[in-house]
Amino acid sequence: MKAFQLIPAVAEYAQFADYAKEANLGANDLILTNEYIYEPAISKLDLGCQTLFQEKYGAGEPTDVMVDAILDELRGKNYDRIIAVGGGTIIDIAKVLAVATAEDKVDDLYDRMPDGLTKVHPLVIVPTTCGTGSEVTNISIINRTTKGVKQGIVSPAMFANEAALIPGMLASLPYGVFATSSIDAMIHAVESYLSPNACALSELFSERALSLILRGWKAAVAEGTKDAWKKNAPEFLRASNFAGIAFGHAGCAAVHALSYPLGGVHHIPHGQANQLMFADVMRKYQEKKPVGKLNQLEEILSAELGCEPVFALEELYKLMDDVLKKTPLRENGVTADELPVYAKSVLETQQRLLGNNYVELSEEDILDIYRNAF
Repeated sequence: MKAFQLIPAVAEYAQFADYAKEANLGANDLILTNEYIYEPAISKLDLGCQTLFQEKYGAGEPTDVMVDAILDELRGKNYDRIIAVGGGTIIDIAKVLAVATAEDKVDDLYDRMPDGLTKVHPLVIVPTTCGTGSEVTNISIINRTTKGVKQGIVSPAMFANEAALIPGMLASLPYGVFATSSIDAMIHAVESYLSPNACALSELFSERALSLILRGWKAAVAEGTKDAWKKNAPEFLRASNFAGIAFGHAGCAAVHALSYPLGGVHHIPHGQANQLMFADVMRKYQEKKPVGKLNQLEEILSAELGCEPVFALEELYKLMDDVLKKTPLRENGVTADELPVYAKSVLETQQRLLGNNYVELSEEDILDIYRNAF
């Protein structure tokens, strides 16, 4: 088993201005972000940093086309640190930029990973959602449009130098993004807890993330307003970070593996795609191995949800529906004839994730999960 490590350094700041002052941001720094984030929170600080707005190069989650366009834009520009301020798309792109030379394209990085990649630019990540946990992991997920699959670029060189947690950056987060991102963080915590690669330390982070998320969800649902979650924004941000630390060590598994075709083909947002698969993956786990570490997870959930362990997972699904209503795959553009194709593709291309499963899943198991979710 690999040794547990906590990389990068993690610090908390109340507002972006506090971070900017301590980090002495200036002309040699490149801020990668979105304009709708930059204008209200950063532009007024007059930092003199270079800026690049991701949305000018494509919409949605990162693709090889989008990242190659950004790499082309940056050729010949001189900058030192990269300050990534944003959600999963910004963070994934920033990790690529941190290890890319002036001549690289995305395909070159896949060819050289993991040991052939080195850090070219110091990287600081400021997450503006409470879900990816990507600020503390060394993987970037890119939709390789030429190959029709989402794949990770992974390397120790892709760890950020610092993760700066700033709850104030969540203030303008729309409810839908909060819902999908916090669901993603919850699934990170569950999958890392059940992973055969978990250890006592990673389990602590998984458990604490689950506790913070479930308590925050319950409080927000009880209050019944769209902005109620913001009262617990710091806790949701920490939970996302803790879950990222946990899955950075133990890995994600089948939920993420099965969700990737939904995002890659139908452009369903990552957190929502994970929600569409979560309950049916867990039910398959229960079917194949009802006695095991899954029972420990049920006990953790039952303590937070106030029910008997045997009912804990079903109560979790109900709470998730209160946060964001799950819909069948067919209502998200997926067709029945795609399901066998997805099952085969997942088995062929996602072994990195499937190796972290609670139990081994065959192609028929995976197809059954898709059909149950359909």
